[in-house]
Amino acid sequence: VLLFYFKMQLLLEGKHIARHFIQQRALSGADAINALRPFYFAVHPDFFGQYPREREVNENSLKRLNGYLENLQKPGAQSVQPTKLTFYVRETKESSDMQQDLLPSGFRSVSFTLHTKDVLSTVMDVLKSCSLPVEHMKGLKASTKTAKTSPGAGMPFYRPIKWDKTYYSFTGFRDPEQEIQQAKRVEPTLSLWLRNNEPEATKKHSISLPRRDELKRLKKELCQKFDLADIRWQRSWGVTHRCCQLQSLSRLSQQNPEALINLQGHTIVFTDQSGMNASGHVMLGTMDVHHQWTKLFERLPSYRSLQQQTEWLKERISLLLGGAQVIHVERLGPVQPIAEHYSTLNTFHKTLMPRCLRLHPRSLQGLTITLDNNRYTPSLHEMGHFIIPTRCDPPKLQAFLQSHAHEARQRMHRTNQLQAEEEAAVKACLQSLSLRSLSKEPSVTSSQMILCCKRLLEQRSPLMQGLHICISHFYSVMQDGDLCIPWDWKS
Repeated sequence: VLLFYFKMQLLLEGKHIARHFIQQRALSGADAINALRPFYFAVHPDFFGQYPREREVNENSLKRLNGYLENLQKPGAQSVQPTKLTFYVRETKESSDMQQDLLPSGFRSVSFTLHTKDVLSTVMDVLKSCSLPVEHMKGLKASTKTAKTSPGAGMPFYRPIKWDKTYYSFTGFRDPEQEIQQAKRVEPTLSLWLRNNEPEATKKHSISLPRRDELKRLKKELCQKFDLADIRWQRSWGVTHRCCQLQSLSRLSQQNPEALINLQGHTIVFTDQSGMNASGHVMLGTMDVHHQWTKLFERLPSYRSLQQQTEWLKERISLLLGGAQVIHVERLGPVQPIAEHYSTLNTFHKTLMPRCLRLHPRSLQGLTITLDNNRYTPSLHEMGHFIIPTRCDPPKLQAFLQSHAHEARQRMHRTNQLQAEEEAAVKACLQSLSLRSLSKEPSVTSSQMILCCKRLLEQRSPLMQGLHICISHFYSVMQDGDLCIPWDWKS
Protein backbone atom coordinates (compact mmCIF):
# COMPACT_ATOMS: atom_id res chain seq x y z
CA VAL A 1 0.00 0.00 0.00
CA LEU A 2 2.81 2.34 0.85
CA LEU A 3 4.53 1.75 -2.51
CA PHE A 4 1.25 2.36 -4.34
CA TYR A 5 0.87 5.64 -2.48
CA PHE A 6 4.39 6.73 -3.48
CA LYS A 7 3.78 5.83 -7.14
CA MET A 8 0.54 7.81 -7.27
CA GLN A 9 2.28 10.80 -5.75
CA LEU A 10 5.02 10.63 -8.37
CA LEU A 11 2.50 10.40 -11.24
CA LEU A 12 0.51 13.38 -9.94
CA GLU A 13 3.56 15.54 -9.32
CA GLY A 14 5.65 14.52 -12.36
CA LYS A 15 3.99 16.95 -14.76
CA HIS A 16 4.40 19.81 -12.30
CA ILE A 17 8.08 18.98 -11.80
CA ALA A 18 8.79 19.23 -15.53
CA ARG A 19 6.95 22.55 -15.76
CA HIS A 20 8.81 23.75 -12.66
CA PHE A 21 12.23 23.30 -14.30
CA ILE A 22 11.09 24.97 -17.53
CA GLN A 23 9.71 27.99 -15.70
CA GLN A 24 12.45 28.37 -13.12
CA ARG A 25 15.17 28.21 -15.75
CA ALA A 26 13.46 30.49 -18.26
CA LEU A 27 16.45 32.84 -18.08
CA SER A 28 19.28 31.40 -20.21
CA GLY A 29 22.99 31.56 -19.49
CA ALA A 30 23.48 34.21 -22.19
CA ASP A 31 20.66 36.30 -20.69
CA ALA A 32 22.27 36.02 -17.27
CA ILE A 33 25.62 37.27 -18.58
CA ASN A 34 23.98 40.27 -20.26
CA ALA A 35 21.93 41.04 -17.16
CA LEU A 36 25.04 40.91 -14.94
CA ARG A 37 27.08 43.33 -17.06
CA PRO A 38 26.92 46.17 -14.49
CA PHE A 39 28.07 43.69 -11.86
CA TYR A 40 30.98 42.36 -13.94
CA PHE A 41 32.05 45.93 -14.71
CA ALA A 42 32.17 46.70 -10.97
CA VAL A 43 33.96 43.55 -9.72
CA HIS A 44 35.93 42.07 -12.64
CA PRO A 45 39.48 41.16 -11.46
CA ASP A 46 41.08 42.89 -14.46
CA PHE A 47 40.18 46.26 -12.89
CA PHE A 48 42.05 45.36 -9.66
CA GLY A 49 45.58 45.01 -11.08
CA GLN A 50 47.16 47.17 -8.34
CA TYR A 51 45.17 45.50 -5.55
CA PRO A 52 46.11 41.79 -5.50
CA ARG A 53 44.20 40.96 -2.30
CA GLU A 54 40.90 42.37 -3.59
CA ARG A 55 41.55 40.82 -7.04
CA GLU A 56 42.09 37.37 -5.54
CA VAL A 57 38.88 37.55 -3.48
CA ASN A 58 36.84 38.62 -6.52
CA GLU A 59 38.38 35.87 -8.68
CA ASN A 60 37.45 33.17 -6.18
CA SER A 61 33.94 34.54 -5.65
CA LEU A 62 33.30 34.81 -9.40
CA LYS A 63 34.26 31.17 -9.84
CA ARG A 64 31.81 30.16 -7.13
CA LEU A 65 29.05 32.34 -8.60
CA ASN A 66 29.57 30.87 -12.07
CA GLY A 67 29.44 27.37 -10.60
CA TYR A 68 26.22 28.25 -8.79
CA LEU A 69 24.61 29.49 -12.02
CA GLU A 70 25.79 26.44 -13.95
CA ASN A 71 24.28 24.11 -11.36
CA LEU A 72 20.94 25.92 -11.60
CA GLN A 73 20.87 25.34 -15.36
CA LYS A 74 21.73 21.63 -15.25
CA PRO A 75 18.84 19.39 -16.37
CA GLY A 76 17.29 17.61 -13.43
CA ALA A 77 19.03 19.74 -10.81
CA GLN A 78 17.00 19.68 -7.59
CA SER A 79 18.71 21.72 -4.92
CA VAL A 80 21.79 23.93 -5.00
CA GLN A 81 23.73 24.34 -1.79
CA PRO A 82 23.64 27.90 -0.37
CA THR A 83 26.79 29.77 -1.36
CA LYS A 84 28.38 32.66 0.53
CA LEU A 85 30.14 35.24 -1.65
CA THR A 86 32.30 38.27 -0.93
CA PHE A 87 33.13 40.92 -3.52
CA TYR A 88 35.08 44.16 -3.54
CA VAL A 89 32.99 46.56 -5.63
CA ARG A 90 34.90 49.34 -7.28
CA GLU A 91 33.60 52.88 -7.57
CA THR A 92 31.89 53.80 -10.84
CA LYS A 93 30.29 57.04 -11.98
CA GLU A 94 26.88 55.59 -11.16
CA SER A 95 27.95 54.67 -7.61
CA SER A 96 30.08 57.74 -6.79
CA ASP A 97 27.48 58.87 -4.23
CA MET A 98 28.25 55.89 -1.96
CA GLN A 99 31.48 57.24 -0.48
CA GLN A 100 30.37 56.44 3.08
CA ASP A 101 30.57 52.73 2.33
CA LEU A 102 34.10 52.75 0.94
CA LEU A 103 36.90 50.88 2.70
CA PRO A 104 40.33 52.47 3.15
CA SER A 105 41.39 50.68 -0.04
CA GLY A 106 38.73 52.64 -1.93
CA PHE A 107 36.30 49.77 -2.58
CA ARG A 108 33.03 48.61 -1.05
CA SER A 109 33.11 45.19 0.56
CA VAL A 110 29.88 43.25 -0.04
CA SER A 111 29.09 39.82 1.44
CA PHE A 112 25.91 37.85 0.85
CA THR A 113 24.64 34.26 0.70
CA LEU A 114 22.75 32.90 -2.32
CA HIS A 115 19.69 30.82 -1.45
CA THR A 116 17.94 31.29 -4.80
CA LYS A 117 16.48 28.41 -6.82
CA ASP A 118 16.47 29.90 -10.34
CA VAL A 119 18.73 32.00 -12.55
CA LEU A 120 16.52 35.10 -12.63
CA SER A 121 16.27 35.33 -8.85
CA THR A 122 20.01 34.77 -8.57
CA VAL A 123 20.80 37.64 -10.96
CA MET A 124 18.42 39.97 -9.11
CA ASP A 125 19.89 38.97 -5.74
CA VAL A 126 23.46 39.65 -6.90
CA LEU A 127 22.64 43.06 -8.37
CA LYS A 128 20.62 44.18 -5.33
CA SER A 129 23.22 42.92 -2.86
CA CYS A 130 25.88 45.00 -4.61
CA SER A 131 23.56 48.07 -4.78
CA LEU A 132 23.69 48.03 -8.57
CA PRO A 133 20.88 49.17 -10.91
CA VAL A 134 18.20 46.62 -11.81
CA GLU A 135 16.09 48.73 -14.18
CA HIS A 136 17.34 46.75 -17.19
CA MET A 137 15.86 43.61 -15.59
CA LYS A 138 12.25 44.75 -15.89
CA GLY A 139 11.88 43.37 -19.41
CA LEU A 140 13.28 39.99 -18.41
CA LYS A 141 11.05 39.80 -15.33
CA ALA A 142 7.98 40.71 -17.36
CA SER A 143 8.72 38.11 -20.06
CA THR A 144 9.33 35.43 -17.43
CA LYS A 145 6.08 36.32 -15.67
CA THR A 146 4.17 36.20 -18.97
CA ALA A 147 5.61 32.77 -19.72
CA LYS A 148 4.46 31.49 -16.34
CA THR A 149 0.89 32.80 -16.74
CA SER A 150 0.41 32.08 -20.45
CA PRO A 151 -2.65 30.04 -21.54
CA GLY A 152 -2.12 26.31 -21.31
CA ALA A 153 0.64 26.65 -18.75
CA GLY A 154 -1.57 25.09 -16.10
CA MET A 155 -1.26 25.63 -12.38
CA PRO A 156 2.08 27.11 -11.30
CA PHE A 157 4.40 24.83 -9.41
CA TYR A 158 4.25 26.24 -5.92
CA ARG A 159 6.51 23.84 -4.01
CA PRO A 160 9.08 21.08 -4.50
CA ILE A 161 8.27 17.50 -3.52
CA LYS A 162 8.87 17.06 0.19
CA TRP A 163 8.58 13.41 1.09
CA ASP A 164 7.85 12.19 4.56
CA LYS A 165 10.90 10.86 6.42
CA THR A 166 9.46 7.33 6.27
CA TYR A 167 9.90 7.39 2.48
CA TYR A 168 13.69 7.66 2.81
CA SER A 169 13.77 5.06 5.57
CA PHE A 170 11.71 2.62 3.48
CA THR A 171 13.44 3.12 0.12
CA GLY A 172 16.99 3.74 1.33
CA PHE A 173 17.22 6.93 -0.75
CA ARG A 174 19.13 9.90 0.66
CA ASP A 175 17.23 12.80 2.15
CA PRO A 176 18.54 15.90 0.28
CA GLU A 177 17.44 18.29 3.03
CA GLN A 178 19.25 16.27 5.66
CA GLU A 179 22.41 16.18 3.52
CA ILE A 180 22.36 19.95 3.07
CA GLN A 181 22.00 20.48 6.80
CA GLN A 182 24.86 18.10 7.52
CA ALA A 183 27.06 19.85 4.97
CA LYS A 184 26.37 23.15 6.70
CA ARG A 185 27.20 21.76 10.14
CA VAL A 186 30.23 19.65 9.25
CA GLU A 187 33.31 21.73 8.46
CA PRO A 188 36.59 19.81 8.40
CA THR A 189 39.12 20.58 11.09
CA LEU A 190 42.73 21.06 10.05
CA SER A 191 43.86 17.80 11.66
CA LEU A 192 41.07 15.79 9.99
CA TRP A 193 41.71 17.34 6.59
CA LEU A 194 45.45 16.70 6.88
CA ARG A 195 44.89 13.06 7.78
CA ASN A 196 42.68 12.62 4.70
CA ASN A 197 44.87 14.53 2.24
CA GLU A 198 48.48 14.31 3.46
CA PRO A 199 49.13 10.96 1.67
CA GLU A 200 48.00 12.41 -1.67
CA ALA A 201 50.08 15.58 -1.15
CA THR A 202 53.17 13.55 -0.21
CA LYS A 203 52.78 11.36 -3.29
CA LYS A 204 52.38 14.34 -5.65
CA HIS A 205 55.31 16.11 -4.01
CA SER A 206 57.57 13.07 -4.46
CA ILE A 207 56.64 12.85 -8.14
CA SER A 208 57.40 16.57 -8.61
CA LEU A 209 60.88 16.48 -7.02
CA PRO A 210 62.80 15.87 -10.30
CA ARG A 211 60.92 18.75 -11.94
CA ARG A 212 61.61 21.03 -8.96
CA ASP A 213 65.35 20.26 -9.19
CA GLU A 214 65.30 20.91 -12.93
CA LEU A 215 63.54 24.24 -12.36
CA LYS A 216 66.19 25.37 -9.86
CA ARG A 217 69.00 24.29 -12.18
CA LEU A 218 67.60 26.11 -15.23
CA LYS A 219 66.88 29.29 -13.30
CA LYS A 220 70.37 29.41 -11.79
CA GLU A 221 72.01 28.60 -15.13
CA LEU A 222 70.15 31.34 -17.06
CA CYS A 223 70.67 33.99 -14.34
CA GLN A 224 74.43 33.33 -14.25
CA LYS A 225 74.88 33.05 -18.02
CA PHE A 226 73.14 36.33 -18.88
CA ASP A 227 73.66 38.19 -15.59
CA LEU A 228 69.91 38.39 -14.88
CA ALA A 229 68.70 40.02 -11.66
CA ASP A 230 65.93 37.45 -11.25
CA ILE A 231 63.36 35.28 -13.03
CA ARG A 232 59.74 35.49 -11.84
CA TRP A 233 56.25 34.41 -12.83
CA GLN A 234 53.12 36.55 -12.86
CA ARG A 235 50.78 33.65 -12.12
CA SER A 236 50.92 30.64 -9.82
CA TRP A 237 51.76 28.20 -12.58
CA GLY A 238 52.77 24.65 -11.69
CA VAL A 239 56.37 23.41 -11.65
CA THR A 240 55.98 21.60 -15.01
CA HIS A 241 54.66 24.75 -16.69
CA ARG A 242 57.52 26.85 -15.31
CA CYS A 243 60.09 24.29 -16.42
CA CYS A 244 58.72 24.38 -19.97
CA GLN A 245 59.02 28.17 -20.06
CA LEU A 246 62.65 28.13 -18.88
CA GLN A 247 63.51 25.30 -21.29
CA SER A 248 62.09 27.38 -24.14
CA LEU A 249 64.22 30.38 -23.12
CA SER A 250 67.25 28.11 -22.74
CA ARG A 251 66.80 26.75 -26.28
CA LEU A 252 66.61 30.29 -27.64
CA SER A 253 69.83 31.19 -25.82
CA GLN A 254 71.57 28.22 -27.46
CA GLN A 255 70.24 28.95 -30.94
CA ASN A 256 70.75 32.74 -30.82
CA PRO A 257 72.90 33.76 -27.83
CA GLU A 258 73.44 37.29 -29.19
CA ALA A 259 69.72 37.99 -28.86
CA LEU A 260 69.87 37.78 -25.06
CA ILE A 261 72.78 40.15 -24.54
CA ASN A 262 70.43 43.11 -23.91
CA LEU A 263 68.87 41.24 -20.97
CA GLN A 264 71.89 41.88 -18.74
CA GLY A 265 70.86 43.27 -15.35
CA HIS A 266 67.13 42.86 -16.00
CA THR A 267 64.48 40.83 -14.19
CA ILE A 268 62.45 38.51 -16.43
CA VAL A 269 58.76 37.98 -15.72
CA PHE A 270 56.82 35.27 -17.54
CA THR A 271 53.33 36.63 -18.09
CA ASP A 272 50.51 36.94 -20.64
CA GLN A 273 52.17 39.53 -22.90
CA SER A 274 55.63 40.53 -24.02
CA GLY A 275 57.16 43.95 -23.34
CA MET A 276 58.44 45.91 -20.34
CA ASN A 277 56.25 46.55 -17.30
CA ALA A 278 55.98 49.65 -15.14
CA SER A 279 58.70 48.34 -12.80
CA GLY A 280 61.18 48.02 -15.67
CA HIS A 281 61.05 44.20 -15.75
CA VAL A 282 61.17 42.40 -19.09
CA MET A 283 57.90 40.53 -19.73
CA LEU A 284 57.94 37.36 -21.82
CA GLY A 285 54.51 36.29 -23.08
CA THR A 286 54.07 32.56 -22.51
CA MET A 287 52.02 32.26 -25.72
CA ASP A 288 54.60 34.06 -27.87
CA VAL A 289 57.15 32.29 -30.07
CA HIS A 290 60.94 32.77 -30.13
CA HIS A 291 60.72 35.25 -32.99
CA GLN A 292 58.55 37.58 -30.91
CA TRP A 293 60.88 37.29 -27.91
CA THR A 294 63.86 38.10 -30.12
CA LYS A 295 62.12 41.22 -31.47
CA LEU A 296 61.47 42.32 -27.89
CA PHE A 297 65.13 41.90 -26.92
CA GLU A 298 66.14 44.06 -29.88
CA ARG A 299 63.80 46.84 -28.70
CA LEU A 300 65.06 46.84 -25.10
CA PRO A 301 67.30 49.95 -25.58
CA SER A 302 64.23 52.01 -26.59
CA TYR A 303 62.31 50.58 -23.63
CA ARG A 304 65.12 51.65 -21.31
CA SER A 305 64.93 55.16 -22.74
CA LEU A 306 61.20 55.24 -22.00
CA GLN A 307 61.91 54.00 -18.48
CA GLN A 308 64.33 56.89 -17.91
CA GLN A 309 61.67 59.37 -19.04
CA THR A 310 59.25 57.71 -16.64
CA GLU A 311 61.66 58.18 -13.74
CA TRP A 312 62.11 61.84 -14.71
CA LEU A 313 58.34 62.36 -14.63
CA LYS A 314 58.15 60.76 -11.18
CA GLU A 315 60.80 63.19 -9.90
CA ARG A 316 58.91 66.17 -11.32
CA ILE A 317 55.65 64.98 -9.75
CA SER A 318 57.38 64.43 -6.42
CA LEU A 319 58.59 68.05 -6.41
CA LEU A 320 55.03 69.24 -7.03
CA LEU A 321 53.60 66.99 -4.28
CA GLY A 322 55.85 67.98 -1.39
CA GLY A 323 58.21 65.03 -1.73
CA ALA A 324 55.61 62.25 -2.01
CA GLN A 325 56.78 59.47 -4.34
CA VAL A 326 54.73 57.83 -7.10
CA ILE A 327 54.97 54.04 -6.83
CA HIS A 328 53.49 51.16 -8.78
CA VAL A 329 52.34 48.01 -6.96
CA GLU A 330 53.05 45.11 -9.31
CA ARG A 331 52.72 41.81 -7.42
CA LEU A 332 50.24 39.42 -8.99
CA GLY A 333 47.53 40.48 -11.41
CA PRO A 334 47.48 42.19 -14.79
CA VAL A 335 50.80 43.93 -15.35
CA GLN A 336 50.94 47.51 -16.60
CA PRO A 337 53.17 48.08 -19.65
CA ILE A 338 55.79 50.81 -19.34
CA ALA A 339 54.18 52.82 -22.17
CA GLU A 340 50.83 52.83 -20.39
CA HIS A 341 52.52 53.79 -17.11
CA TYR A 342 54.33 56.67 -18.81
CA SER A 343 51.06 57.88 -20.36
CA THR A 344 49.37 57.83 -16.93
CA LEU A 345 52.22 59.78 -15.33
CA ASN A 346 52.27 62.29 -18.18
CA THR A 347 48.52 62.92 -17.92
CA PHE A 348 48.76 63.41 -14.16
CA HIS A 349 51.76 65.74 -14.52
CA LYS A 350 49.88 67.90 -17.05
CA THR A 351 46.91 68.04 -14.67
CA LEU A 352 49.11 69.40 -11.85
CA MET A 353 51.18 71.89 -13.86
CA PRO A 354 48.58 74.65 -14.56
CA ARG A 355 47.53 74.83 -10.88
CA CYS A 356 50.60 75.19 -8.69
CA LEU A 357 50.06 73.38 -5.40
CA ARG A 358 51.02 75.22 -2.22
CA LEU A 359 52.89 72.40 -0.53
CA HIS A 360 56.13 72.69 1.40
CA PRO A 361 58.89 70.89 -0.56
CA ARG A 362 59.36 68.26 2.19
CA SER A 363 55.95 68.27 3.89
CA LEU A 364 54.97 64.89 2.38
CA GLN A 365 58.45 63.37 2.34
CA GLY A 366 58.32 59.59 2.87
CA LEU A 367 54.72 59.19 1.72
CA THR A 368 53.74 57.31 -1.44
CA ILE A 369 50.93 57.51 -3.98
CA THR A 370 49.59 55.28 -6.75
CA LEU A 371 47.68 56.56 -9.79
CA ASP A 372 44.43 54.97 -10.89
CA ASN A 373 42.76 55.69 -14.23
CA ASN A 374 39.47 54.12 -13.06
CA ARG A 375 39.00 56.22 -9.92
CA TYR A 376 37.17 59.50 -9.49
CA THR A 377 38.02 60.51 -5.92
CA PRO A 378 41.24 60.20 -3.88
CA SER A 379 41.46 57.74 -1.01
CA LEU A 380 43.94 56.36 1.52
CA HIS A 381 44.81 52.67 1.33
CA GLU A 382 44.90 50.62 4.53
CA MET A 383 48.64 50.06 3.94
CA GLY A 384 49.28 53.82 4.01
CA HIS A 385 49.70 54.87 0.37
CA PHE A 386 47.40 57.36 -1.35
CA ILE A 387 45.28 56.25 -4.31
CA ILE A 388 44.88 59.24 -6.62
CA PRO A 389 42.75 59.59 -9.78
CA THR A 390 44.86 60.39 -12.83
CA ARG A 391 42.58 63.32 -13.64
CA CYS A 392 41.79 65.16 -10.43
CA ASP A 393 41.16 68.67 -9.14
CA PRO A 394 44.55 69.94 -7.79
CA PRO A 395 43.13 72.12 -4.95
CA LYS A 396 40.96 69.25 -3.69
CA LEU A 397 43.92 66.89 -4.00
CA GLN A 398 46.09 69.24 -1.93
CA ALA A 399 43.46 69.46 0.80
CA PHE A 400 43.08 65.67 0.87
CA LEU A 401 46.82 65.01 1.06
CA GLN A 402 47.38 67.54 3.84
CA SER A 403 44.43 66.38 5.94
CA HIS A 404 45.36 62.68 5.67
CA ALA A 405 49.17 62.90 5.83
CA HIS A 406 49.38 62.09 9.55
CA GLU A 407 47.07 59.09 9.23
CA ALA A 408 49.03 57.87 6.20
CA ARG A 409 52.26 57.88 8.22
CA GLN A 410 50.59 55.96 11.04
CA ARG A 411 49.27 53.34 8.62
CA MET A 412 52.65 52.96 6.95
CA HIS A 413 54.30 52.49 10.34
CA ARG A 414 51.69 49.89 11.29
CA THR A 415 52.15 48.12 7.95
CA ASN A 416 55.92 47.93 8.46
CA GLN A 417 55.39 46.52 11.96
CA LEU A 418 52.97 43.87 10.69
CA GLN A 419 55.30 42.88 7.86
CA ALA A 420 58.21 42.43 10.28
CA GLU A 421 56.00 40.43 12.66
CA GLU A 422 54.76 38.33 9.74
CA GLU A 423 58.31 37.52 8.60
CA ALA A 424 59.21 36.43 12.14
CA ALA A 425 56.08 34.25 12.42
CA VAL A 426 56.77 32.57 9.05
CA LYS A 427 60.39 31.91 10.02
CA ALA A 428 59.28 30.37 13.32
CA CYS A 429 56.80 28.08 11.53
CA LEU A 430 59.40 26.95 8.97
CA GLN A 431 61.82 25.98 11.71
CA SER A 432 59.45 24.52 14.30
CA LEU A 433 57.19 22.60 11.88
CA SER A 434 59.99 21.51 9.49
CA LEU A 435 58.18 22.88 6.45
CA ARG A 436 59.85 23.03 3.03
CA SER A 437 58.15 26.37 2.34
CA LEU A 438 55.41 28.57 3.76
CA SER A 439 53.75 31.19 1.56
CA LYS A 440 50.42 32.95 1.26
CA GLU A 441 48.03 34.18 -1.41
CA PRO A 442 47.95 37.95 -2.00
CA SER A 443 44.40 38.09 -0.66
CA VAL A 444 45.61 37.02 2.82
CA THR A 445 46.56 40.04 4.94
CA SER A 446 49.55 40.23 7.26
CA SER A 447 47.27 40.18 10.31
CA GLN A 448 45.56 37.02 9.08
CA MET A 449 48.91 35.38 8.29
CA ILE A 450 50.30 36.18 11.73
CA LEU A 451 47.24 34.72 13.48
CA CYS A 452 47.38 31.60 11.29
CA CYS A 453 51.10 31.04 12.00
CA LYS A 454 50.60 31.38 15.76
CA ARG A 455 47.84 28.78 15.69
CA LEU A 456 49.93 26.43 13.53
CA LEU A 457 52.73 26.65 16.10
CA GLU A 458 50.25 25.72 18.83
CA GLN A 459 48.83 22.82 16.77
CA ARG A 460 52.26 21.44 15.71
CA SER A 461 50.84 18.82 13.35
CA PRO A 462 53.51 16.25 12.34
CA LEU A 463 51.60 15.64 9.09
CA MET A 464 52.86 18.96 7.69
CA GLN A 465 56.56 18.11 7.95
CA GLY A 466 58.45 18.30 4.67
CA LEU A 467 55.56 19.84 2.71
CA HIS A 468 55.02 23.12 0.88
CA ILE A 469 52.19 25.04 2.59
CA CYS A 470 50.27 27.97 1.12
CA ILE A 471 47.90 29.96 3.35
CA SER A 472 44.71 30.71 1.44
CA HIS A 473 40.94 30.89 1.98
CA PHE A 474 40.19 27.25 1.18
CA TYR A 475 41.53 23.69 1.41
CA SER A 476 43.19 22.24 -1.68
CA VAL A 477 45.93 19.83 -2.80
CA MET A 478 47.77 21.38 -5.76
CA GLN A 479 49.12 19.41 -8.74
CA ASP A 480 52.69 19.46 -7.39
CA GLY A 481 51.73 18.44 -3.85
CA ASP A 482 51.53 21.91 -2.31
CA LEU A 483 48.86 22.15 0.38
CA CYS A 484 46.50 25.15 0.52
CA ILE A 485 44.82 25.67 3.87
CA PRO A 486 42.48 28.52 4.93
CA TRP A 487 44.01 31.08 7.25
CA ASP A 488 41.06 30.70 9.65
CA TRP A 489 41.14 26.86 9.74
CA LYS A 490 39.01 25.08 12.32
CA SER A 491 40.64 23.37 15.26
